[in-house]
Amino acid sequence: MLTPFFTALEVVMDVLIPYVTASLIDKGINVGDMQQVYYYGAIMIGMAFLSLGFGILAGRCSAYASTGFAANLRSAMYLNIQTFAFSDIDKYSTSGLVTRLTTDVNSLQNAYQQILRVTVRAPFRLLLSILMCLVIDARLSFIFLVALVVLSVSLYQIISRVARLFQQVFVKYDELNRSVQENVAAIRVVKAFVREDYENQKFARAAEGLYRLYVKAESLMALNHPVMNMVVYGCIIALSWMGAHYIVGGTLTTGELTSLFTYVMSILMSLMMLSMIFVMLTQSAASARRVAEVIEEKADINNPAHAVTEVKDGSVEFRGVRFDYSKEEKHRRSALYNISFSIRSGETVGVIGGTGSGKSTLINLISRLYDPTKGEVWVGGRPVKDYDLTALRTAVSVVLQQNILFSGTILDNLRWGRPDATLEECRQACRLACADEFIDQMPEGYHTHIEQGGTNVSGGQKQRLCIARALLKNPQILVLDDSTSACDTATDAKIRQALHTQLPQMTKLIIAQRILSVRDCDRILVLDNGAVTGFDTHEQLLKTNALYQEINAIQSETTGDFDAKKGGDA
Repeated sequence: MLTPFFTALEVVMDVLIPYVTASLIDKGINVGDMQQVYYYGAIMIGMAFLSLGFGILAGRCSAYASTGFAANLRSAMYLNIQTFAFSDIDKYSTSGLVTRLTTDVNSLQNAYQQILRVTVRAPFRLLLSILMCLVIDARLSFIFLVALVVLSVSLYQIISRVARLFQQVFVKYDELNRSVQENVAAIRVVKAFVREDYENQKFARAAEGLYRLYVKAESLMALNHPVMNMVVYGCIIALSWMGAHYIVGGTLTTGELTSLFTYVMSILMSLMMLSMIFVMLTQSAASARRVAEVIEEKADINNPAHAVTEVKDGSVEFRGVRFDYSKEEKHRRSALYNISFSIRSGETVGVIGGTGSGKSTLINLISRLYDPTKGEVWVGGRPVKDYDLTALRTAVSVVLQQNILFSGTILDNLRWGRPDATLEECRQACRLACADEFIDQMPEGYHTHIEQGGTNVSGGQKQRLCIARALLKNPQILVLDDSTSACDTATDAKIRQALHTQLPQMTKLIIAQRILSVRDCDRILVLDNGAVTGFDTHEQLLKTNALYQEINAIQSETTGDFDAKKGGDA
């Protein structure tokens, strides 16, 4: 509100100065009256300083407003992203979200700052300048009106073409960011496979596409200046020719003609500023739509009206569950088909199957990271849709396949499970996860710094820290999604034994590729292409389940994973 106010005052001073200049010339210089020169000169200096002061205040206020606007946009986007379910996140690529939070918001910030000042300054200055021209000489003002029409039509043609190009620019930004992000995140793989040249070419293609679009857009925008110059010089020539006739005829003074020259430049510069604002609005409109998409995205999964805040026990039940990742009919492919089974509270259940059989999808439904397409999932004797999401996900602790550690100390990472956990509680969780073995050997122990992504610890160490972090939540249901695959067999066995003896009341779901990791479970769920083919003890499955028998036979011969020979259709 203050920015337009101070801008308007700045414009008033700017527009009045040429009018005072005409009086200085006609009443002072032309007649040789130095008192009038000093008088009008002092007024002009005062107006100039007022204009400067108002301009500084307007600039300062617009800086506060635009940076605050950008901060609010980023905050709104980030907070809404935190509410997204996995299905919502699947709609946007990571690189796309990064572009929206950075490049798109920067574009809107710059546009907002300019709009606050220029959308007041340019139209107000344009109208006041035209008004002053009419006051000085209405006949010559028709020159400006003709120029106004010519310039408006020309600028419209340019801007309408530029608008279409800028809509494509930000799609190219996403591709460029995706290439950079993938390369940086997987730099070790790139170097291990000597694929630097391939990645360079992929980046070059993305950069080339962005470059070509910008060249087209900027080339069209560059036409603004020659068109503007043509109109400006045309006005000056017409004004000079007609003004000279009026001065000779005695109907116009030299000072008034000088003021008209100033006003014609002011009018045309205002038009130029407006044209640049239209271009900026066109560019930022694409950013605004992309930012608005994220801010207005409604999460697929929300808390119910009267949410249950306590999970009674660790029982789990699937009732005729089917799940499809895509909602579009032509892309629909069910990851789970008619899944029905029940798990008692405190039971240890293994889940085994080939790659793409639906193991990870199954456990994502328990903590309601996704909702089933059909059927119901029950936890603690109630449908998961009845629970408060925080209560449910606190009761269900999941260690995913991709183990993520954050930059900070080991203790900081462990306390992600429970921020108020004591050091002794962290130590106990690490003992159960067999993580204390390597932590105690580190020079700074639990205060050892973890690099971003956990690059300074091994895969097995990272897995054990993630298991300890999950145990700190003291959940009623613990899900280990192939979470010991990087650990040696002895460590895997020690972790399973510790969970069995120390946490008998906790329901444990152990997803694994190796039968050795699940054979001691109370029961084992066998999945194949999204369907349950068996759910029984190790001994009974060896007698009754052909797929389980095949897995066991292959792993007994090779001591490898089932997928090593049979393969899966991920």
